[in-house]
Amino acid sequence: MITVKENETLKNLGQRLKIARLELNDPQKEFAFRIGVSIPTLYKMEQGNPSISIGTWIKALSMLGRPYDFDKLIAPRESLFERYEGFKKTKTRQRVRRQKTE
Repeated sequence: MITVKENETLKNLGQRLKIARLELNDPQKEFAFRIGVSIPTLYKMEQGNPSISIGTWIKALSMLGRPYDFDKLIAPRESLFERYEGFKKTKTRQRVRRQKTE
């Protein structure tokens, strides 16, 4: 069973897919053909239907030139300690003040 929040998330994802497709001026018929689904299936994707397979979503992202967006779904957590250590390594140069000459 999908919760209201999960359903809303899927609808937002579908809307972003539709916007990305329209930004490329790609009609539903052509885009559906390129990702290997029917027009009704693409419509379901754009409506946020939860029955669409992950493989179909990955194919759609690839056709939009954004195949790596899917990797961001469950990205590894970033350690604040590692981030701070990396920041310290890049911060090696310090400004030296000039002494006034009389």
